[in-house]
Amino acid sequence: MSASNPTLITFVIYIAAMVLIGFMAYRSTNNLSDYILGGRSLGSVVTALSAGASDMSGWLLMGLPGAIYMSGLSESWIAIGLIVGAYLNWLFVAGRLRVQTEHNGDALTLPDYFSSRFEDRSGLLRIISAVVILVFFTIYCASGIVAGARLFESTFGMPYETALWAGAAATIAYTFVGGFLAVSWTDTVQATLMIFALILTPIIVLLATGGVDTTFLAIEAKDATNFDMLKNTTFIGVISLLGWGLGYFGQPHILARFMAADSVKSIANARRISMTWMILCLGGTVAVGFFGIAYFSAHPEVAGPVAENPERVFIELAKLLFNPWIAGVLLSAILAAVMSTLSCQLLVCSSALTEDFYKAFLRKRASQQELVWVGRAMVLVVALVAIGLAADPTNRVLGLVSYAWAGFGAAFGPVVLISVIWKGMTRNGALAGIIVGALTVVLWKHFELLGLYEIIPGFIFASLAILLVSKMSAPSAGMVQRFEAAEKDFKLNR
Repeated sequence: MSASNPTLITFVIYIAAMVLIGFMAYRSTNNLSDYILGGRSLGSVVTALSAGASDMSGWLLMGLPGAIYMSGLSESWIAIGLIVGAYLNWLFVAGRLRVQTEHNGDALTLPDYFSSRFEDRSGLLRIISAVVILVFFTIYCASGIVAGARLFESTFGMPYETALWAGAAATIAYTFVGGFLAVSWTDTVQATLMIFALILTPIIVLLATGGVDTTFLAIEAKDATNFDMLKNTTFIGVISLLGWGLGYFGQPHILARFMAADSVKSIANARRISMTWMILCLGGTVAVGFFGIAYFSAHPEVAGPVAENPERVFIELAKLLFNPWIAGVLLSAILAAVMSTLSCQLLVCSSALTEDFYKAFLRKRASQQELVWVGRAMVLVVALVAIGLAADPTNRVLGLVSYAWAGFGAAFGPVVLISVIWKGMTRNGALAGIIVGALTVVLWKHFELLGLYEIIPGFIFASLAILLVSKMSAPSAGMVQRFEAAEKDFKLNR
């Protein structure tokens, strides 16, 4: 443990800083809007980095490098798909969703927005979308807790059961106390830490393996097909990896960042910052996994932990190649990736339970202070359920994330995208889209049809359901009027 002491001290300082930010945000949290959306006050830099950090969870530094380490560059199609999907989401959805939520009852959550946008007085749209959020996000939260547990387990030699609680405790603390502002401010710090780690680590690995030429020769000697982008893939396999990009249109924790921007004018600048950050981070991630092949083939005596679990490739490289103090900072980047996404997911689940169940159906006249404390209580409830799901130590981070990502991408993606670009969409069309998208993902995953990633059929069938069902009736005059006013506002101010 002595070698780990600097790492442990670094972790403790980092976690203490995040919790301190939570308490600073507590002082700015006066009502439910502050707790859920930070009072719509985020500038372009915080919007950009918070959207990026909340998106890139533990899989960025664990799941994806592990996949590249095992299979070579053929796994990098996923990074290409994500970059394209994120860019299109910023371009078509971000600004429009910001104004549409404001024009439709100043909506604080996605179910709230759907309910106002489509004048759903039955509450059915709100309930179904909130249930989808709770089901898939609890799985997503579990993936973050697994990633945090793996980090504490491999860094400090903790038993998995203890590591679960150690990894989750700090995130729960600052989300509970500070809400959305704490999550967004900590995301900005965490995004900076992640990009530092993902630029520095591959450079040091390259130097340790003798430079670019020597590294590439070593990777080729290990297996020449590591360079083949089509290795062990089929057309369906490549399409499945690219299909990850479709998920962006429906991720509530990312869409919440767009809704919280201080104005539409901030979005264009935020898009440029966020995409630059994302391309550098994904490039660094691919490089860590790829160069790791050369390093561990040259040093088989230290390759045991990575052979046992490839998702530890970044962790092991950081511990082997850096001074323990620097390693502590780099490993904090994994904790940052885990904490940034987990905190957003806990908050979105809490928001759904508070705004879309408690306030909408149980306590319509609840005070703002009461709602904030109910929101805090819901953070704890969701966290405990997610820790229960994460208790199985055989869980793999990327597998859990892919299922939740597909669920949101198919259930909400088409509904969000079409709702901000087509005024002819109706309430029944939105309902059909959410139900068809979610059911397709569940059934496709269960039967493993065609070997195709379930988000693709889910997205296609949900879009068709929205278009066909919306054509069966017309939207009300009020819906059309609000849509046109929001679109005019967007075009004037972008």
